[in-house]
Amino acid sequence: MQKLLVKLKNIPRDTSLVPCSISSQLNKEETLSAVDKVLANNIPEENLRLPVGGSKTTTLVYVLNKDGSPLMPCKSAKARHLIQNGIAKIISSKPFTIQLKWNCEKNTQQIILGIDPGYSKIGFSAVSGKKELISGELKIRADVSKKLLNRKIYRKNRRSKLWYREPRFLNRISSKKEGWLAPSIQHKFDSHIRLLEKIKKLLPISEVVVEVANFNIQKIKNPEISGVEYQQGEQLGFYNLREYILHRDDHKCQHCKGKSGDKILQLHHIRGKKEGATNRLEELLTLCRTCHDKHHKGIISVSAKDIKTFKPETFMSTIRWKLVNRLNCQWTFGYITKSNRIKLGLNKSHNNDAFVIAGGSKEERISDYSFTQIRRNNRCLQKNRRGFKPSIRRQRYKFNPNDLVRWNNQIIAVKGVHCLGKRIVLDNKKSVKINKVQLYQYSQGRRRASLPHS
Repeated sequence: MQKLLVKLKNIPRDTSLVPCSISSQLNKEETLSAVDKVLANNIPEENLRLPVGGSKTTTLVYVLNKDGSPLMPCKSAKARHLIQNGIAKIISSKPFTIQLKWNCEKNTQQIILGIDPGYSKIGFSAVSGKKELISGELKIRADVSKKLLNRKIYRKNRRSKLWYREPRFLNRISSKKEGWLAPSIQHKFDSHIRLLEKIKKLLPISEVVVEVANFNIQKIKNPEISGVEYQQGEQLGFYNLREYILHRDDHKCQHCKGKSGDKILQLHHIRGKKEGATNRLEELLTLCRTCHDKHHKGIISVSAKDIKTFKPETFMSTIRWKLVNRLNCQWTFGYITKSNRIKLGLNKSHNNDAFVIAGGSKEERISDYSFTQIRRNNRCLQKNRRGFKPSIRRQRYKFNPNDLVRWNNQIIAVKGVHCLGKRIVLDNKKSVKINKVQLYQYSQGRRRASLPHS
């Protein structure tokens, strides 16, 4: 049979319905789900069928017992009845969580949590026997290294003004503590631990599975490398880095190609210090002194090429077993996750990978959340603006960025505070007096979760 989806132009709008004399339950108001559109189909059951693969439109409410222990989540309708009857209270809105006011029996199911670790984003998904209970990704802060560099500059400037300071030579933390990690890597590692602890407070997790991976950086650069070539780097036979870069660029300026006539050659960093410049071979370029000076004075601009960094791969190779040992959990490998994800026909994403890591296959999916980490406090007390008097903050304001407030019967996030804390700026760029809004929820160090999307 052929299904027809037709658009009728002669649909009567003012015709009254004829009441049924047999049963009053049949006298219900009937409306069209789509205006001016009627389904002409010989198989009416197929009109109610979901798309292939199911649609991720389900949202759940997470439930805590009276003692704070997690229970199985429920649907929003049941949570609404519990709150209206005074049996439960709202704990959090991101994600929506309620707490019972009486001790409920702990009839929980086996829940497997899958974690897809990453350098910039972390995917998570918890799966029970029949459906997925939580899904989403967390975007980790990427400004930690920059903040540490600024702190180093401020400390160096402050200590240079001291008349005397005791010498410190053996105070490096790497020489005192075994298993030390760089602060930026340590922050990303701790973010994985905090995320897992947060999910365990929402759901009674039975088992945790983490994906581990080890990347061969030299193999990525040169797929044909083998044997002793691993010990013979690109600088083999050269005395230093400068000699190799000059030889690689044929002792010519890569901008003017020797047209300036300046024979003094210098090494130029393609990326600036603020962009995280290093002395890697890919980030250095040969320029003559004339072009080099003109570039830094802004007269000319040396074209920069895209540089492939291997920070994500190095990070995963560094923390893979530290994470497994810290969580004391099961693990899987990336190629297994990729193979299973392709078999299920899922797109490449962190939450889909986490779903596969948790052992998901045909379970009912849930709407995924997206969280973004932010700084909990802004410790900058003085703000220097060109042309203005230095502004010094002498108090801590009531609201911080990304706090949720109630204004004009709607929940909206705070963007900032001005006028010495008397007014706040909302997400819609409107300035409102502080006494016109009511606090709904603090940001608690992470940005408001975006609405679940399919």
